[in-house]
Amino acid sequence: MIKIVVHGALGRVGQEVLRATCADPEMQAVGAVDIKAGSKKLTLSSGTEIPLSGDIESMLTSVKPDVMVDFTLHQAAMPAIRIAAKKKVNLVIGTTGFSKKDLVEIDGLCRDNKIGAVVASNFALGAVLMIHMAKIASKYFDYAEIIEKHHEKKADAPSGTALSTARAMVEARGRSFTMPPLEKETLTGTRGGQIDGVSIHSVRLPGYMAHQEVIFGTSGQTLIIRHDTINRECYMPGVIMAVKHVSKNRGLIVGLDKLLNL
Repeated sequence: MIKIVVHGALGRVGQEVLRATCADPEMQAVGAVDIKAGSKKLTLSSGTEIPLSGDIESMLTSVKPDVMVDFTLHQAAMPAIRIAAKKKVNLVIGTTGFSKKDLVEIDGLCRDNKIGAVVASNFALGAVLMIHMAKIASKYFDYAEIIEKHHEKKADAPSGTALSTARAMVEARGRSFTMPPLEKETLTGTRGGQIDGVSIHSVRLPGYMAHQEVIFGTSGQTLIIRHDTINRECYMPGVIMAVKHVSKNRGLIVGLDKLLNL
């Protein structure tokens, strides 16, 4: 039985992680941590009560989990990762916004404490395949743009998935994409943000959850690779896969594609 603590347990994805844990016979949620914790107990969908706290260190000390699953914000995730690593708790991280320096630190913490970590910008299997297909297409097109659409409460823009996609495309291509020349911009920012020739556009509106299109263009044709998230349950197969795999590894794995052998 894999014992799990969820950091960010009262958030929407955190609640889905707890539901998925209850449904899996190989996993057990033993603790929940959230900055908004207003009581000391949390009732799961199974009817079981588990400890709830705003203090990650005391929770990890008391329940001694095998894995901490983190879906929070960058500023909350890094302190929690440092604490969990020193307590030799494996890490599955869905929080985005990590710098290269952060990832190097996480890898070092894992190796020093002989634990594993999986950090992924998106745990939806379809999104991982979207990025994989975009990497393949990048070798054959000179022009590319990304449009990502999320609900109005998403705190960051562009999304971590959009950034990961653009960087993966440039790496697979081996050089920057061609950015069409802009002679006049009558509204600042109209062409979006840009990573090595890939323009990224962010939409934030009620009615959306998480959606992304990667658009490639060349003479006389376009290729569109699109992924739509219908609900947050879509992330759970990827999270469960990572939880079951992470303790078999020492060090950091970045991206769910590694677990899928893509």
